[in-house]
Amino acid sequence: MLEFLKQLDQDILLAINGLHTPWLDNLMMTFTHGAAWLPFFLVIIGMLIYRYRWAAVTLLLLTAITILLTDQLSASLIKPLVGRLRPSHNPQLEGILHLVNGYRGGMYGFVSSHAANSFGVATFLWLASRQRIAWIWIMYVWAALFAFTRIYLGVHYPSDIVVGALLGMAVGWFLFRLALHLPQKWYPHPQAGEG
Repeated sequence: MLEFLKQLDQDILLAINGLHTPWLDNLMMTFTHGAAWLPFFLVIIGMLIYRYRWAAVTLLLLTAITILLTDQLSASLIKPLVGRLRPSHNPQLEGILHLVNGYRGGMYGFVSSHAANSFGVATFLWLASRQRIAWIWIMYVWAALFAFTRIYLGVHYPSDIVVGALLGMAVGWFLFRLALHLPQKWYPHPQAGEG
């Protein structure tokens, strides 16, 4: 069963990575870096400030803590502990995997920090602000696209992404639950039964 799952993981990776075209390579390379999303983040921050006023500071601080936790758990704890080579560093995939501009990422890939960070932020912001910003679910679309680029570029297996996303969602949920214990003036709690 384990061998079947490993083979499936690799097959999905190679199918997605095999979609490469020059224009998609450029697009995915652009989308894999946070700077490309700056206008999107500015809109989200602007909407949080508009809807929450000074309480937005608390939401933004908790969002930053979410990123800090997911990044440290994924990059500093799990990756070195598990020590699973990224596909781009796997000698068995040498010559099979399409690498864009020679980009390989770090040595280890399990779990994906991109997935953990983005899904952590998406989960926290969705739980914390869905009552005031109906379209905040768009953060999940961003997180999925952001994480997808990592498979396309050959620097993560799909399982790296899935487990990273689950880790991020757990951390996002934990920070949201923590926010519910803050004074109302710092963070306006969702209506009873909505959290």
